[in-house]
Amino acid sequence: MPLYEHVFIARQDLSNAQAEGLIEHFSGVLAENGGKVLENEYWGVKTMAYKINKNRKGHYAFLRSDAPASAVQEMERLMRLHDDVMRVLTIKVDTHEEGPSVQMQRRDDRGDRSERGDRPERGPREDRPARR
Repeated sequence: MPLYEHVFIARQDLSNAQAEGLIEHFSGVLAENGGKVLENEYWGVKTMAYKINKNRKGHYAFLRSDAPASAVQEMERLMRLHDDVMRVLTIKVDTHEEGPSVQMQRRDDRGDRSERGDRPERGPREDRPARR
């Protein structure tokens, strides 16, 4: 079966238990339609870059699934109809990465960013005089 990663944002006025209940509900929808959720993560309440439905923050959740396309379509359909879910993103992937998602890793554990050592040393600009 194909592998998918899903991220959804729920309204900010839900409690943490209600947001995690949404994860369980949509995991059950996948299971009823022949799929399975391999891993889920609750990322917590985060500030969004722009308002969605007059909300500045939202509960973020992440699911990794192994499900047929029909199960994913049904879950997305129900998510879009649900009043508490504001946005949904589903991506088909070739393989799932091992361990926690990048969002759950501590910054110093990621190791994929350099200390900007690849940038040249910046000196004063030569096309204009220095400030005084």
